Amino acid sequence: MAGSSFGEVFKITTFGESHGAGIGVIVDGCPSGIPVDIEYIQSKLDRRRPGQSDVVTPRNEKDQVHLMSGIFQGHTTGTPVGMVIYNTDVRSQDYNNLKDLFRPGHADYTYYKKYGFRDYRGSGRASARETAARVAGGAIAMKFLEMNNITINAYLISVGKIKAQKRDLSVIDQNKVRCPDAEIAKKMEEYILALKEEGDSIGGVVEVIASGVPAGLGEPVFDKLSADLAKAMLSINAVKGVEIGDGFACTELKGSENNDVMLPDGYMTNHAGGILGGISNGNDIVVRVAIKPASSIKKDQNTVTVDGGAVEFNITGRHDPCVAVRAVPVVEAMMAITLTDHFLRRRCNLA
Repeated sequence: MAGSSFGEVFKITTFGESHGAGIGVIVDGCPSGIPVDIEYIQSKLDRRRPGQSDVVTPRNEKDQVHLMSGIFQGHTTGTPVGMVIYNTDVRSQDYNNLKDLFRPGHADYTYYKKYGFRDYRGSGRASARETAARVAGGAIAMKFLEMNNITINAYLISVGKIKAQKRDLSVIDQNKVRCPDAEIAKKMEEYILALKEEGDSIGGVVEVIASGVPAGLGEPVFDKLSADLAKAMLSINAVKGVEIGDGFACTELKGSENNDVMLPDGYMTNHAGGILGGISNGNDIVVRVAIKPASSIKKDQNTVTVDGGAVEFNITGRHDPCVAVRAVPVVEAMMAITLTDHFLRRRCNLA
């Protein structure tokens, strides 16, 4: 299956399915000497894993990572880093009633039309379970960026029409929805749980900021840093929109308002979100990711079978009422992987 790799110099390749034996990642092009221990990688996976609270899917996967290669005595060796996470809490029988029909909002129909076959058990390769492999690979990239004084923070800024008013990074991991506004986080939780009771779901927006990124990362024209960040984020399950800096809001500004005025000690503003001409300008890189409501809901829905017949059905199984909650560490990982790749591309250009 093509399309399972991302990156040019620092490259990840993920494999596995939601209800297969497991999922995993190969990180290639990783420099040697990066200090990484298995506990650090596991800590990143623990932030994404299912079953961690009542606002996410109750599927009880521990997401225990198993290191296969590429790290010795707490440091990367320069060879491919291989990691595997075994699936331990699959309930494939929950999907037996879906094997001959297409679920609305899912990739069932498009996978079937592309391959003539599909894994209906929890969406197979199209499942968000694949993103655990990205988080594992992203942990390596995070450590590389830390060595270069670059930090990344992502958080949930909206659920439906409920929007965060503050950006207090200290409270992100102190609430179930990873919102930087403690008061608004409670309202988000209550809303998600109410929709869960109704058998429905809701979407949200994740914001991610990379600080300390030097000017000069990004390639001309087609390999712009902004273009690769957009691709990275849009490759995440359920993501339907990406904006950088002011994004669509900049269309309401005049040029005199939108331009980031330059002073001897830096920019006065950051409407561009840290990227100009597809190349980082030294400001914080600011990206927002729009995530649709989970398609698996417990309300009766109409669809068609593989033979084209009309049918009414109800989805069983265990699903997230708001997938944006667990997307936060995935967004961080894809930002880290993209920046690391471009950092190493720049290093190659300067060599």
